[in-house]
Amino acid sequence: METSISSKPLQTLKETAGTLENPHIRQWKEDGGKVVGYYCSSFPQELITAAGLLPFRMRATGSKGTELSDSCFSTINCSFVRHSFNCVLKGDLDFLDGMVVLNSCDNVRRVFDHWVRRIPTPFVRMMSLPRKAQEAQVEWFREELSGLKSEMEKHFRIEITDDAILKAIEQHNLTRSLQRKLYEFRKLSKPPITGADSLAVTVAGTAMPVTQYNQLLSGLLEDLAGAEGISDHSARVMVMGGELDNPGLLEVIEGQGALVVTDSLCFGSRMFWKDIDLNNADPLTALSRYYVVDRPSCPRVFGMYEARSQFVKEMIRDFKVDGVILERLAFCDFWGFEQFTIQNDFKDWDIPLLMLDREYMLTGVGQLRTRVQAFLETIAGRE
Repeated sequence: METSISSKPLQTLKETAGTLENPHIRQWKEDGGKVVGYYCSSFPQELITAAGLLPFRMRATGSKGTELSDSCFSTINCSFVRHSFNCVLKGDLDFLDGMVVLNSCDNVRRVFDHWVRRIPTPFVRMMSLPRKAQEAQVEWFREELSGLKSEMEKHFRIEITDDAILKAIEQHNLTRSLQRKLYEFRKLSKPPITGADSLAVTVAGTAMPVTQYNQLLSGLLEDLAGAEGISDHSARVMVMGGELDNPGLLEVIEGQGALVVTDSLCFGSRMFWKDIDLNNADPLTALSRYYVVDRPSCPRVFGMYEARSQFVKEMIRDFKVDGVILERLAFCDFWGFEQFTIQNDFKDWDIPLLMLDREYMLTGVGQLRTRVQAFLETIAGRE
């Protein structure tokens, strides 16, 4: 299944998502700009933008193996971390001038230890990310952001003003608004864009200057407004889970006749479903409150299960979802617990649920097709 429209912005965004050092990054570097990487969607990329730097969210697109990183991580560590750090060791991410690692999980936390020992990146820092979403944690993370701001100013010899942070928040809020408009098209009975293409669009936004991305996404939305919708799908499917930056997985699902119409993913809706509140007098507090409390959480945040469950339930309702696929990277403890817990909710909601454990690289495609086919037959049998 493919999006039927001919859209130059869409093609550009898909090409950007399909590689690591894309043309936008190369041009940024040629113009004298610097790039700072980060791993988790809970990292406030606005602070990097406010510093006049380019934020780049870590991926391992195009990776073929973990032959180098296997000396740092075992085979029972997260394959996303192993593949992404393998790309670092190979030099595929040498365009990075800095790296900020959150303690988002134990696997990512260990990246910092290996990075500072083996990679000569000029600026590498570790930040602590709270595991609760209360006022004490907002204050805590605000102090973490203040410390990072000071270290960035010192290292890059810049000043990050409150006005610059507010402007960056406005730019990224515009991105979120445009991405939500993209998802509005997916609510239609005949959406004009596939789930795979939509994921490529959101992934591209983590790897290019925000102003260029907003221009391309605005152009895509104009193209979609007059496009013919996709009508030959057998079921409307939602995908939920953690790190998923590969549209190829959704292409396999949609190749079996389903149409992925929405998601709860950290490269998807959880990045942009809410805006940062610009009414807060202190921009660092606004950033902290958004990333700790306001945005839809993942299972690493304690005490927020009911809110996550409600978010999924509302997505199912608003996008008229027939069934949900929960994808989990093997050995991910957070999503392992979530899988176990959320099964009961789906039984109560009477919504079909397929749980897939996978590796970062897209493997076992034949088996995946078979499982998706069987799942779609289950959905069809309910009609």
